[in-house]
Amino acid sequence: MNFFDNIKSQLGGGTPTAGAQRCQLVVGLGNPGLRYSATRHNAGFLALDKLASEFNADNWRPRFDSLVAEKKIELAGEATLVVLAKPQTMMNRSGRAVKGLLKHYGLKLQDLCVIHDDIDLPVGQIRIKSGGGHGGHNGIRDIAAAIGADFTRIKIGVGGPPGRMDSADYVLQLLKGDSLEELLVDAAHAGEAARYLLEHSLVEAQNRYN
Repeated sequence: MNFFDNIKSQLGGGTPTAGAQRCQLVVGLGNPGLRYSATRHNAGFLALDKLASEFNADNWRPRFDSLVAEKKIELAGEATLVVLAKPQTMMNRSGRAVKGLLKHYGLKLQDLCVIHDDIDLPVGQIRIKSGGGHGGHNGIRDIAAAIGADFTRIKIGVGGPPGRMDSADYVLQLLKGDSLEELLVDAAHAGEAARYLLEHSLVEAQNRYN
């Protein structure tokens, strides 16, 4: 029996967040399938794997066009249901998945954090911000179109394409060796930043990681 079913059996129903004082949704962006697993565009998925490991949340299951893992944990003195989600809609259709998750868990935009790659940031840098434009990122563009733009983002710098290489080809390029190892390290750093953000204010997280 999962967490929600257990709560419902005790209380005879209730909302998905029953038994928790708050709920936080963290979405990592990427594309499903092995073809994309070692690409820059999947930095959000990789960061979420690190966060799931931090919380020992390994109960991944398909829900609402996503793979979802849930963990009830005390954060900043409050019983918190942390929901981790990897949209399975392909990057350019991430908005449908995120909208469905927000609706199911009864969350507002301020309860959402999205982790994604950013070609405008140098490799090795991450940046935490709230709101703003999509910066040409199609996943963020689709989410903002579906729910609005006033949510927190954790951007993972992947650098820009060399020469005249197309941006899409660059972020979907399969990596190996040092390039892949560098991406894994940076994604793990973003996952750590996401955990810190869950326990501290936005300003504190920005001061620490930006």
